[in-house]
Amino acid sequence: RVVEVAERVTLEDYAEDPERKATRVKARAGTEAAAREELVMGLSGEAVRILLRPDREAVRAQLEEVYESGIRSIAVCLMHGYTFPDHERLIGEVASEIGFEHISLSHELMPMIKLVSRATSVCADAYLTPAIKKYIAGFQRGFEGGLGTKSVQPGAGKTGARCEFMQSDGGLVDVDKFTGLKAILSGPAGGVVGYAITSYDEKTKIPVIGFDMGGTSTDMSRYGEGRYDHTFETTTAGVTIQSPQLDINTVAAGGGSMLFFRNGLFVVGPESAGAHPGPACYRKGGPATVTDANLFLGRLLPEFFPKIFGKNEDEGLDVEASRRVLQELADQIHNETGKKMDVDEVAYGFLTVANEAMTRPIRSITEAKGHDTSKHRLATFGGAGGQHAVAIAESLGIKQILIHRYSSVLSAYGMALADVVDERQEPDSTVWNEATEVVDQLKSKMESLKGKSRQALRDQGFEDNEIVFEEYLNMRYRGTESALMIIRPSEGERDWDFGAAFVKHHRYEFGFTLDGRDIIVDDVRVRGIGKSFRYDEKSVDEQLKTIRRKEVLAQKKHSEAEVYFEGGRLKTPIYKLGDLSVGEVVKGPAMLADGTQTIVVTPNATALVLETHVVIDIPEAEKDRYSEPPRFTLTTLTRPLRYSKASGEREVDPIMLSIFGHRFMAIAEQMGRALQKTSVSTNVKERLDFSCAIFDATGGLVANAPHLPVHLGSMSTCVRRQAEIWKGKLKKGDVIISNHPSYGGTHLPDVTLIMPAFNEAGDKILFYAASRAHHADIGGITAGSMPPHSRELHQEGAAVKSEKLVTEGKFNEERVIELFYKEPAKNPGCSGTRCLADNINDLRAQVSANQKGISLIEGLIAEYGEDTVQFYMVAIQNNAELQVRNLLRAVSKRFQGKDLSAEDFMDDGSPIRLRITIDADKGEAVFDFAGTGPEVYGNINAPEAISYSAIIYTLRCMISEDIPLNQGCLKPITVRIPPGCFLSPSDGAAVVGGNVLTSQRVTDVIFRAFEACAASQGDCNNLTFGFGGNLTGQAEVRGFGYYETIAGGSGAGPDWEGTDGVHVHMTNTRITDSEVFERRYPVLLREFSIRRGSGGKGQHRGGDGVVRDIEFRIPVQVSILSERRVYRPYGMAGGEDGQCGLNLWVRKVRKTSWESSLRKLQQSRSGGGGGGGDAEDDDEDEYEERRINLGAKNSAAMRAGDRIIVCTPGGGGWGKVGEAKVSKPKADPTQAWKKGSHAAREDLALQA
Repeated sequence: RVVEVAERVTLEDYAEDPERKATRVKARAGTEAAAREELVMGLSGEAVRILLRPDREAVRAQLEEVYESGIRSIAVCLMHGYTFPDHERLIGEVASEIGFEHISLSHELMPMIKLVSRATSVCADAYLTPAIKKYIAGFQRGFEGGLGTKSVQPGAGKTGARCEFMQSDGGLVDVDKFTGLKAILSGPAGGVVGYAITSYDEKTKIPVIGFDMGGTSTDMSRYGEGRYDHTFETTTAGVTIQSPQLDINTVAAGGGSMLFFRNGLFVVGPESAGAHPGPACYRKGGPATVTDANLFLGRLLPEFFPKIFGKNEDEGLDVEASRRVLQELADQIHNETGKKMDVDEVAYGFLTVANEAMTRPIRSITEAKGHDTSKHRLATFGGAGGQHAVAIAESLGIKQILIHRYSSVLSAYGMALADVVDERQEPDSTVWNEATEVVDQLKSKMESLKGKSRQALRDQGFEDNEIVFEEYLNMRYRGTESALMIIRPSEGERDWDFGAAFVKHHRYEFGFTLDGRDIIVDDVRVRGIGKSFRYDEKSVDEQLKTIRRKEVLAQKKHSEAEVYFEGGRLKTPIYKLGDLSVGEVVKGPAMLADGTQTIVVTPNATALVLETHVVIDIPEAEKDRYSEPPRFTLTTLTRPLRYSKASGEREVDPIMLSIFGHRFMAIAEQMGRALQKTSVSTNVKERLDFSCAIFDATGGLVANAPHLPVHLGSMSTCVRRQAEIWKGKLKKGDVIISNHPSYGGTHLPDVTLIMPAFNEAGDKILFYAASRAHHADIGGITAGSMPPHSRELHQEGAAVKSEKLVTEGKFNEERVIELFYKEPAKNPGCSGTRCLADNINDLRAQVSANQKGISLIEGLIAEYGEDTVQFYMVAIQNNAELQVRNLLRAVSKRFQGKDLSAEDFMDDGSPIRLRITIDADKGEAVFDFAGTGPEVYGNINAPEAISYSAIIYTLRCMISEDIPLNQGCLKPITVRIPPGCFLSPSDGAAVVGGNVLTSQRVTDVIFRAFEACAASQGDCNNLTFGFGGNLTGQAEVRGFGYYETIAGGSGAGPDWEGTDGVHVHMTNTRITDSEVFERRYPVLLREFSIRRGSGGKGQHRGGDGVVRDIEFRIPVQVSILSERRVYRPYGMAGGEDGQCGLNLWVRKVRKTSWESSLRKLQQSRSGGGGGGGDAEDDDEDEYEERRINLGAKNSAAMRAGDRIIVCTPGGGGWGKVGEAKVSKPKADPTQAWKKGSHAAREDLALQA
């Protein structure tokens, strides 16, 4: 239940103010003066304006009603509560007086900006903590004298015991202070602490990657530089959490992950067999899993497992059951592809694909952050880690693996080694400089936090000499939201020189610095550590220096087994870990096992037994893997090239096809991470309005990371066009820039950079890497470059057909200034870009992302060879083509061979008509847009590339299985777009709305033809505002521009409800958090809510739109570009239509009457004399509020106090009202979520 309290505060100043005004006030939050003054200084140092104070008795009445309903736990989160917590405290006091058993206040849990993250966090805490406390209370009752710090303090009169719980941040906390918010990833955190303490050496400082493989998932993390990597925003099971957590990435691949052969590809997970029925070998009729593959290949040893399986749980593992389910998969592969593979090959193939899936998140926590994986050690633990460690290390170039003797229970062991931690944090807004006043102010706040933390640790029994502190400032460049938590510079560096440390860290993390920009301190943080345990074992490196190596004695061999390695089965000795002595060396192939773990030592690798660890050393892999038939090579990814006996053509190996599917997609994903990390603008870094992809030498799409659907097909058109233009003229290091609609662009703000990848000789292009990013402003007639009334292309900003931006590695900044700033201003009424610095920095980020893609492609070619990479590039496209052909055949059968047709209308009446003719025999289709309306003298014209994007997106959506998303999807499709229609406009036609409006309507029309789902909101509700520019003949005005797209309702379908308030189809971006929005811009967000009832009714209800009400605090130019304000989103199969959208301008106008108008008329006729002056003056002082319909596309100069209210459309309903709902079985949603760090979850956020 949600209760809205009548309360509101906002920030007085705004970060984008070009004048950098800063209001100073004396009254401070938390003081008596704050209860009287309208302007108060918040905890962050920002001026807070109190707009509405909560009425204590009104709050009491609201909470008493909640209490009477039976609710006993509440969460409190108010706008800007992180800096002004007074109102949250008042509500907490009232709730306590009423008798609520648990009260979570957001500013106490995590006083950081971002309302949504803080709100979901405080709700999670209020939900989980009572359950945890109930469990703890029952646990404590079993102990005389109780548990916790209070029970052991002098004078307590009890003989209790200390009891601490592990937190998600890697520290222990007293039982009485343990909360639900800090418990979410506490289990995996124990493992990180375990390997960090036991595997990292402070002297050698070799960083360690943690690899924790369990039954359903695998957790990856990194420990380096002697401290834990923390993240402050994570998403777990779909819930965003704002709290310090160890940076742990999870992939849904573990021992219980199920194995499938789908669409010609080997697939591992994310579905899990769980504990019941478990893998097939558990003797309960379970499916094929990773565990079954390991067991059948001899990599698990049944004799080392207890007999707890089967119906009566008294039998051992069943190898025959594993063989049987794997044989079924081998038969399926043979039936579907004609390829004969034995069970060994199939099982090993699945392990290979599982290993590839697990290396992707490891790369995201290392390579994507600038770390070289090959310079790390791999610390493996968890029940299944030992079977996969060598393969994972080889794939990442790691030469040494550390396996602790307690690796199977390392998470529990780590908890025993962990320190007690007390975290304290306060918000700030100081502009960093080395002036004494600023530093002293921050030191004072830091010392205050340290004092509180010290006292909390003293209360838990720690002496001052056992307490140490880590001191941090959370810092960022002005105008960005990418803050970095900077630890106080260590000894040897200038004390308290946080500024230099930030610049250094920013360059390392993002690859650039923003010289000349202010550095803002967002938070002051202290991590107090009570040293509770002294780990006195020798480090691995100390042991390696002194150990005497000796070959293991032959008589220590426990037994022997036939174990499958690359190429075949080998007789492999098995050793009991407990029988091995320190210093003994075991050469591979070998198996080391005890009752809790099994370690696979591959051929050529060696295992060394230490007192604390087993160390596996891996030699360098062969340089040329394809010079001869593969032997027992170290890589799990190498397979021989096979040729058809009949034709002599190379056969597609489904295992290699699956691997290359992962590899190609991983390249596009890493490009995306690089672009997000190195970009500057909010549009790219925060809203994620970009796409990255790799293309073949002709411009055909090979892999597109799941970024923006509208870019899917259109980028390929752009790359193909540029490849033709520059054929034979490009060199290594060249980068092409283009955004023109006639050259494969979508609209002008979407700027595409293309970079070729050459062969080793440098005379042949093999691939292209490309990135497309939406630039917040590129000039034109309005701020934000999304003008609602543009008629000609030049009014929308800089238009670049084809230019060389980088020549052999040299970035041409002067040409960028010409293209983006000077040339647009030459057009009547137009300005150049209003944020040139951001344009240049984002273009450099795109170059960096492309370079990342090129280097990864070159690495792939070096690993597999040019011919193999090229072969599987074509094969992966052919695979997608086959799935689309199968879809078309199924659709033709469903519609009995009839043509499919649909039409819809833009708000101006322009029709979009589509007829789809399917040739079922060939699995081909013709998409014919004949009858679509002519080019429009407006901006809803859509370049042809957009229709291709819509087609590839809709086809992908209608294929239920996960298939590669590439050019193959379009090979069976012929697209016919009549020349001269608004889906094929002329070169100079305005198109800014085509990308964000028409694309959505084309998508709806295709889905309507296939009868797939009802219409979604049908537009992006593009809102821009700002001021400033360099209009010709006028003085330049410094200002800002802001752009956002606003969510709406999605359409319902045959077995699903529409979703409320979501970006649909061709867009996939975020909206700025409410608190960040008000901090950066001169606005007051009055309302952002679900527009109840706007979705169409039906058997399945359409999703509701939203209401977004923004008040402007200074004069700005506001523009809205939208659709579905006339034609409603249609329902399907008898479902009702969704509601149209509505854009309102709320303004104050002078109140007049016919009498006053008559007096003015008489006064003007008489020359202005008479006694009507006073009356007129009175009239001028009277204003009334008017709501003015802006229509779908409009721009207005709004004054301070004016508002725009955007009510977005709902989605159409499906089926007749009253019919029984149909629902499809839903899998556990947590299986598909990559739990862990925010950075690693960007891909998933884009897909959600």
